[in-house]
Amino acid sequence: MIAMVVVAVVAIIVVLQNTETVETEILFFTLKLPRAVLLLSTLVIGFLLGLLTASRFFGKKKSD
Repeated sequence: MIAMVVVAVVAIIVVLQNTETVETEILFFTLKLPRAVLLLSTLVIGFLLGLLTASRFFGKKKSD
């Protein structure tokens, strides 16, 4: 539990220190947004994909 809080605090500090605007190309789109938003959205997407993957592997019960 403490490790999760430490990781969250460090992630927030890194995000808040990166506030300049950057251009990001995603397929055919070019987005201009603050680096903090890009980092935070990447963090959230990665976390959600990790939860989805973990639930797929550990959520299934073996049927006998």
